Amino acid sequence: MQLLGETNSCESMENIPSLLSVQNLRILFAGPKGFVSAVDNISFDLVKGENLAIVGESGCGKTVTSLSIVRLLACPPAKVDGKIFYKNENLLKKTEAEMRKIRGKGIAMIFQEPMTSLNPVLTVGRQIMEGIRAHQRIGKKEGRELTVEMLRKVDIPSPERRINEYPHQLSGGMQQRVMIAIALSCNPEILIADEPTTALDVTIQAQILDLVRQLQDELGTTMILITHNLGVVAELCKKVIVMYAGQIVEKAFYHSLYSNPAHPYSIRLLDSIPKLDTDQDELETIEGIVPSLLSMPSGCRFHPRCLFRKDICTQMLPELIPLNDNHWVSCWKHCEYKPLRCGM
Repeated sequence: MQLLGETNSCESMENIPSLLSVQNLRILFAGPKGFVSAVDNISFDLVKGENLAIVGESGCGKTVTSLSIVRLLACPPAKVDGKIFYKNENLLKKTEAEMRKIRGKGIAMIFQEPMTSLNPVLTVGRQIMEGIRAHQRIGKKEGRELTVEMLRKVDIPSPERRINEYPHQLSGGMQQRVMIAIALSCNPEILIADEPTTALDVTIQAQILDLVRQLQDELGTTMILITHNLGVVAELCKKVIVMYAGQIVEKAFYHSLYSNPAHPYSIRLLDSIPKLDTDQDELETIEGIVPSLLSMPSGCRFHPRCLFRKDICTQMLPELIPLNDNHWVSCWKHCEYKPLRCGM
């Protein structure tokens, strides 16, 4: 199988210098019966200028992965192991004071629910200005001018008036625009967008996606998009990681994933997208639910819901193996590609 653009070896996922490199990341949470694993030994790289999507159902570990990158998980109860390199420096070794200098300026984040993420007792202008003044060391007047300009960039009308309003005075779409303004106010190198359009209707979703794409082109920001909506991925991202139950089950360029999905979970996710060129009475669904952290199945974690499971799927966890330089999968169905690595 050959991917588009595969003829140039520099396009390989593994050979381009990384702006961000996550290596063997494990995230555990303390529970009444000991630690449970929310993210289990995942690795990926983010290349400057190439957006990366992390997709999967709720409970697959997408959000806690993003929170661990910016060190916003409370430890304890969380425990984070592995390495997260940003500009060749391990973020997990940074002090809290050092991380405050990186958050916002180096790596910024759009959180999932603007209504719960914005402070209800502070004006939106003050919340945007806080990051600007913290990182740029400027006065209040200049900070206000930059805040107004940022609101204008995210297409909020009458920014001089809106700067003095509170989150509850804005619509859901306006609140999300404020979240984007906060995240991009210091021109970060990396933007982590955690389900940025989940709570919005489809018309506003399209507007927000267009806005993010426009601001990225203008500011040169590289993005990690956290989503369960594969339709959104095609609009914004070149590379895709599919997560299930805390593990990476597939990673590929988006055109390869859409045309040749290799993991049964990826196949079912794509089947569940509404298709405009076919008559469907009902949407496809994936039977079952994501397993609880307290009772992970043995072997491949997707096998209880998989239509292609074999005996070995219930006994041993498959490795993440390459189908080619740009497409990797963790599934016993594809072990014939690398029989030695699969122990067969």
